[in-house]
Amino acid sequence: MERTTCCVVGGGPAGMVLALLLARAGVAVTVLEKHGDFLRDFRGDTVHPSTLALLDELGLGERFARLPQRRVTTVQLPVGGDGSLVTVGDLTALRGAYRYIAMVPQWDLLDLLVDEARREPSFAVRMNTEATGFLTARGRVVGVRYRTSDGRTGELRATLTVACDGRDSLARSLPELGLRTFACPMDAWWFRLPRRGGDPHGLVGGVGDGLLAALIDRGDYWQCAALIPKGSDAERRAAGLAPFLARFTAAAPWLADRGRAVASWDEVKLLDVRLDRLRRWHRPGLLCIGDAAHAMSPVFGIGINLAVEDAVAAARYLVPPLSAGTVGLRDVRGIQRRRWPTAALTQALQRTAHARVIAPVLAGRAPFGNTRRAKRVAELLTTSRWLNRLPAYFLAYGAVRERPPAASVR
Repeated sequence: MERTTCCVVGGGPAGMVLALLLARAGVAVTVLEKHGDFLRDFRGDTVHPSTLALLDELGLGERFARLPQRRVTTVQLPVGGDGSLVTVGDLTALRGAYRYIAMVPQWDLLDLLVDEARREPSFAVRMNTEATGFLTARGRVVGVRYRTSDGRTGELRATLTVACDGRDSLARSLPELGLRTFACPMDAWWFRLPRRGGDPHGLVGGVGDGLLAALIDRGDYWQCAALIPKGSDAERRAAGLAPFLARFTAAAPWLADRGRAVASWDEVKLLDVRLDRLRRWHRPGLLCIGDAAHAMSPVFGIGINLAVEDAVAAARYLVPPLSAGTVGLRDVRGIQRRRWPTAALTQALQRTAHARVIAPVLAGRAPFGNTRRAKRVAELLTTSRWLNRLPAYFLAYGAVRERPPAASVR
């Protein structure tokens, strides 16, 4: 019978951070990852100061710094009186060593974490292995059934199973966890456009005709997101690629000569935006963290940051009981109590942004009810030193900073 102490389902940032922290503390942990590698495009690539500080504590700061990366320090939005770009968040105003967001391909970060975890004898990762169901005994989850890419099936028993497999998590099919969903006014199209030396830098937003533009500075190209009304993907694609690119580049005028860089709709990927969270993140023998527990909107771009902080908090709570060979309901319940307020607050802010900014703009109306109010908000963010730091701090650290267990620190 195959057995481990902790089975982590999903090898994303939350799963790999949790596995590394547990393995370093001597806990036997096995990660099941359904893909054969981490080479998947248009995933969240933002590594925030809280995660940078964590990597430093784990002795990985220098290795991470050698990865190819782009450092972003500002957030700019077109909220000036003439539609000009205004810096509404400047991370350089924060204290500490890490006053930037590192844009690093997620596969590079995950490879770094896996390579480090493999140094620990208590760590194992199984690629091309998908969890297909939970094993239960006397009302408790005691492991998972799995299937490999070559069709082999098996069972892995575990003292605790942690679902880190995202918003389509296997755990979300359990009715007792109670998924709560919130309305989202938009979906997102992702694509790339070339970047040139005279372009703005950092994270840049723009407002177009029936869409919102978000651009991430990746050095030699822009990672572009176009927010469109929810459910309008098929209708807008039928209207043609050229009209869409014209509207998008009108929202970011410095891109006007680069619309032809997108040759077909195949280069434009749809993200079905969701905002939801489980009422309960646990049941006996099972814990959900990251997007499996709370799927975030792309607003503020902090979904990965929250997932990693979930993993750090979970490791701190779980190392003592897992080292003793047992985990009670009190242990997993404590993790939800610790992390739920941060997830709920972040989603409340995202819902406010949806209702007050995104939905009005996509409907052709002014954000915040009228343009005068929007300009006033912009003035407060740019003239108040304290208010200007608030968005930057929230992007950098979220609402609560988590510390790893002492046994995991190098």
